Amino acid sequence: MEVKELIADAGRTAAGSLSLLAGWQKERGREDRWNDPDPWDEDRISSSGGFRLPVTYSGIILILCVVLFFVRVLAPAFTFNYLALNPDLLASRPWTIITHMFVHADMAHLFFNMLFLFFFGMELERKVGESKFLQIFIISGIVGAIGQMAVLPAGYMVGASGALFGVMGCLAVIAPEIRVYLFFVIPLSIRAAVVLFAVIDFTMMGSATNIAHMAHITGLLAGLAYGGLLKDRYRYRYR
Repeated sequence: MEVKELIADAGRTAAGSLSLLAGWQKERGREDRWNDPDPWDEDRISSSGGFRLPVTYSGIILILCVVLFFVRVLAPAFTFNYLALNPDLLASRPWTIITHMFVHADMAHLFFNMLFLFFFGMELERKVGESKFLQIFIISGIVGAIGQMAVLPAGYMVGASGALFGVMGCLAVIAPEIRVYLFFVIPLSIRAAVVLFAVIDFTMMGSATNIAHMAHITGLLAGLAYGGLLKDRYRYRYR
């Protein structure tokens, strides 16, 4: 099946520079500014006192993406007709504005996005809890898709990168002490990394690639905005 794929892809932006962003580290000697018990543990305890599933939402997303990758390989027609986001079909298939986040075009696309999810998604989930993490992920992914459709209302869109950029943006606001390692070597603050990646996407807008740069940018903005709301809420609560 031949289709024009528009990939919201963190792993290929700027000739793969994002794919090499894997390490992160908190600055030593700085306390947790949230000053809060681990919300991850709280989310995993039900109101009846029992424990919920041992897999967190970030883990469920990772598993779902892997499963749907094999669905995409075995049944590409079904995947692009009913799971990928096609602006022309959105009115009749509104669920695709969410399902497209869990579909990936090829193994490299899947690997780099899941690497991104592993390092940044799980850290955000640990800080804000499973429920808020899922909200940030889904909202950023939807906003990223809407942003991309606004500038290029054609073709299919798949990938979690808009959502993942939102996750990184939220972390940059609530946990600026995190440092990332570009190419596993060059240390950057997470805020500097966010600015760098935003600049890269802006400069590559309109280039002849299948990367959804506007999805990255608008997803990032959604994450930054959500992080601002959380930061203010917790600052007033604990000061």
